[in-house]
Amino acid sequence: MFSRIIRYFIQGLVITVPVAITIIVFYKVISWVGSLFSLFGTIVSPFIDPFIILLIAVVLILIMGMLGSSIILKPMFSLFDSALEHTPFVKTIYGSIKDLIAAFVGSKKRFNKPVLVTINKENSIKQLGFITQEDLSELHLQKGTVAVYIPMSYSLSGNLLIVPVNQVAVVEASSSEVMKFIVSGGVTELDED
Repeated sequence: MFSRIIRYFIQGLVITVPVAITIIVFYKVISWVGSLFSLFGTIVSPFIDPFIILLIAVVLILIMGMLGSSIILKPMFSLFDSALEHTPFVKTIYGSIKDLIAAFVGSKKRFNKPVLVTINKENSIKQLGFITQEDLSELHLQKGTVAVYIPMSYSLSGNLLIVPVNQVAVVEASSSEVMKFIVSGGVTELDED
């Protein structure tokens, strides 16, 4: 029962977060443009208790996960998803956010190959990251290179590096532990498992 709830929640995240962020970006852009033409600026929403918002968000994510997993509504979500991915400008925001969320929690997890990248050989400086692409031939890049995502500490951002394979060493640890270690700035305790 608990694993089903977790699965619905993850499915709901994969469906809801890209749509929500896309809507927020468009809302912000529309508000900004509207404020340029308005003498009074934008209208501020009334204060709403953040706990109520959090509860509503969790419930909506669970509902979206359950609906997205149902046989009846799955084709509708696929059609909606396809429409968003083919709409100019929207597809750029929606697609990249959807891919990022899916890389963390979806069925196509990308951050599952933790590595140690040698950044500076002379001073033996290295960074932890994750191989996201091993074949870069579509980009016509030099053979023997891989794409490594380096997350930043205390941030959701990071850098994508293209590095030679001989400067990458596989880390024998779970990807979630490595991600926690990086994001925490190295202060988190690593599990022995």
